[in-house]
Amino acid sequence: MKSGKPNHIDSTAADKLIARRKKQLDADELISKICNGNTTALSRAITLVESTASAHQQLAQQILEGCLPHADKSVRIGITGVPGVGKSTFIEALGNHVIKAGKKLAVLAIDPSSSVSHGSILGDKTRMEQLSVNPMAFIRPSAAGDSLGGVARKTREAIMLCEAAGYDVIFIETVGVGQSETAVHAMTDFFLLLKLAGAGDELQGIKRGIMEMADCIVINKADGENINAAKHAKNAFAKALHLYPPKVSGWQPKTKLCSALNREGIEEIWKLIESYFEQVKTSGYFEENRKNQNAYWLKSSIENALKDRFYNNPKIQEALQKKLVAINTGQTTPFLAAQFLLELNFAKD
Repeated sequence: MKSGKPNHIDSTAADKLIARRKKQLDADELISKICNGNTTALSRAITLVESTASAHQQLAQQILEGCLPHADKSVRIGITGVPGVGKSTFIEALGNHVIKAGKKLAVLAIDPSSSVSHGSILGDKTRMEQLSVNPMAFIRPSAAGDSLGGVARKTREAIMLCEAAGYDVIFIETVGVGQSETAVHAMTDFFLLLKLAGAGDELQGIKRGIMEMADCIVINKADGENINAAKHAKNAFAKALHLYPPKVSGWQPKTKLCSALNREGIEEIWKLIESYFEQVKTSGYFEENRKNQNAYWLKSSIENALKDRFYNNPKIQEALQKKLVAINTGQTTPFLAAQFLLELNFAKD
């Protein structure tokens, strides 16, 4: 008769196995609910995507992989403009029109972050009263954090989740502070720039960069005493657009007037957007642009991951402080210090 201690599974290993199975069950459940249009599950998944916790990131990755086959079926529209131009009012007006046309709409509003709490401070949902209670709309404000141009780093993944949830049209609203709108342009199919008349912005707007990226410039608040100024601004921007080289898409950017508050000009703007998509899908540019978007976000994801690993490396954190002291005391230069830190980061232990 054999004797000895009874055979049993190590408790730590068992706990890990249970946790892993529970995580997979959670992922499968969330994927199923998202694909069935459950907005609570969609919100939770986006929160997981935005989280920096490693456990949340692992679960988010499983959800993203599960949702991937159901994504890439929407049109993505970037909307930008300086603070005060009326982006939220415009988005609500255009969004309500889109929904009346039988579409499901998701709005990803990238808020400037509070430098103290790092949370969203504009509260777009409170300023889109009709859309926020419409069952055909989903509004998700996200803090931009330290992302270049105010574009949240996880917006690309949030777009994919919204597409899996069955949203036909996705608006991405950016801060519009002028740092860089390149990122939002690289994740959208149509780029709309909102402008004001009589705000001293006409000449500033005729600069290269954001004007070149725009597929349509809309002069908002074209009502009351501001109508003549709005018409003048529209003509000025139209002339400026003709100075730029032709777009690869073959599309000639247009200028439009609207009063989002009075819901005037909204239908014409949506018809223009539809005509754009009809043209680029027929020409094949739409698919080509989607491939370019994927390439951009692959490279962007690599750059972000490298940056995170670099600054979270304990060796780098310690050496960085020493190099800052050395720079401030004139013992080295920022260039030489950066070169040293990079070599230290990639050196084998």
